[in-house]
Amino acid sequence: MRRVHGLAGVVALVGLWWLLAVTLFADGGAVPTPWQVLAGMARDGWAFYGPNVTSTVGAALQGFLWGNGLAIAVAMLVLLVPRLEAVATQLAVISYCIPLLAIGPIILVVFGGPATVVFLAAVSVFFTTLIGALLGLRSADRASLDVVTVYGGGRLARLRYVQVIAALPSTFAGLRISAPSALLGAIIGEYLGSDDQGLGVSLMISQQQFQVPRTWGLALVAGLVAGLGYAAVALVARVVTPWSSGRTESGSAL
Repeated sequence: MRRVHGLAGVVALVGLWWLLAVTLFADGGAVPTPWQVLAGMARDGWAFYGPNVTSTVGAALQGFLWGNGLAIAVAMLVLLVPRLEAVATQLAVISYCIPLLAIGPIILVVFGGPATVVFLAAVSVFFTTLIGALLGLRSADRASLDVVTVYGGGRLARLRYVQVIAALPSTFAGLRISAPSALLGAIIGEYLGSDDQGLGVSLMISQQQFQVPRTWGLALVAGLVAGLGYAAVALVARVVTPWSSGRTESGSAL
């Protein structure tokens, strides 16, 4: 039923888009019809979209891995050394609050080239994953932690055997959000002119040349890629943490 409702929502949204394109925005030319956008995408084909999508996704994936890896490492370090929590959370909040368009030109001057795209993608995901990992690590069952302590385990043992497992659902919740965020950060980095190809570069060029259907096509492709990234992480989360959705393994039921 949920899928039917989702499909109905998409159909209604496309219908509304089509209606506005042929009525309210018919004279301006800023809103093409869905058919015009699809026809433009067909003309451009994979020869145009393939290299641009590959470039952006590659940079976003690198930023995703760097940013999330650093966030999870910092969360574990904070758990082992609680005094570092204030500094870590302040850095996370700063990375979240500073607009990417404000720091992008500075990063471009300092690092230059593709490194800027990866850096902005990594910054975009750091805060969300850090907070999710911290909340998950602290949600560990107190009785399980006490059992490890009774058997002589220290902070590392509690982290390894209890807290890491308890943190998986919350951490994956942050990772699901960070997948589209990494793509957005990469597109902003490309949009600032830090690369020679990619969705951000193509968006900038199509806007400057007033190629409206191509601009909309690029936006749709970017949204589709972001959705696929979210779905991919959600699928991994369902496999890795089946207990978080109330399901049990097939062989575990009595």
